[in-house]
Amino acid sequence: VQLVESGGGSVQAGDSLRLSCAASGYVYRTYCMAWFRQAPGKEREWVARINPDSIRYYADSVKGRFTISQDNAKNTRYLQITRTKPEDTAMYYCAAGGLCTSNPALFDYWGQGTQVAVSS
Repeated sequence: VQLVESGGGSVQAGDSLRLSCAASGYVYRTYCMAWFRQAPGKEREWVARINPDSIRYYADSVKGRFTISQDNAKNTRYLQITRTKPEDTAMYYCAAGGLCTSNPALFDYWGQGTQVAVSS
């Protein structure tokens, strides 16, 4: 199983960016996919997830600013980040697993990560 991430970068606070996570067709159709982030010296934090029925959940810290979208033809899901804040600075990971949860230990597959840096 391969999850390929892209889309990170350096932005100014208030800017937007979109992270991508491409998966195999089977994973895309049957697994829960989620995004986590990890800032230096901090634990990995769940930010958003989408289940195979396309129901989305967001952490309170990002609700209203982060949105998951998807392109079924490309087996790709996106995490749109708007009104970025310096505290959004982290390595962002997409993950896939059979259980749709906010616990990173329960996800089976991980992307390579993409760095987001937000300056004030």
